[in-house]
Amino acid sequence: MSSMPKAPEHRGDIESVPTSAGLGYSKASRLVQAFDKFASWITRWTGSPIAFALAILSIVVWVVTGPIFHYSDTWQLVINTGTTIVTFLMVFLIQESQNKDSIAVHMKLNELLASQKDASNRLVGIEDATEDDLRKIAAFYARLAAKADCNDGSKESHSIDEETPNLENAR
Repeated sequence: MSSMPKAPEHRGDIESVPTSAGLGYSKASRLVQAFDKFASWITRWTGSPIAFALAILSIVVWVVTGPIFHYSDTWQLVINTGTTIVTFLMVFLIQESQNKDSIAVHMKLNELLASQKDASNRLVGIEDATEDDLRKIAAFYARLAAKADCNDGSKESHSIDEETPNLENAR
């Protein structure tokens, strides 16, 4: 029985994997599992043509009832309150699904980086770097692109590891 290798806890001051991406995160509690399943189901359903049609139908019913209620403040309050509550709750459900998708994409990218012999493993987990660290790394890649333009189109392999001393001295 093989087990997944454990990700390193720290690489300098950049943590490699967000806490919620741990292998046991989804099994943390029944509440977390239930919320994850509910959020996934709701976000899939609300993105469906049926949900969109129901939203349009709700608006049409609201507009048609305007003359019945003489376009009163209460009539307007119904749609404002309803849409505000739905929007407020959907923010959390969509964010849960987005976090899960983001973690999955980062793990897949980490696997691709780790599987490439010439790739620097320092970029695994880079999503948790500070904005300042990301700017420094982006500047390295900008210099690398300029270097590639100056080398008459010849292909050279470069790595973020070449810049390690410069990045650490800049801190």
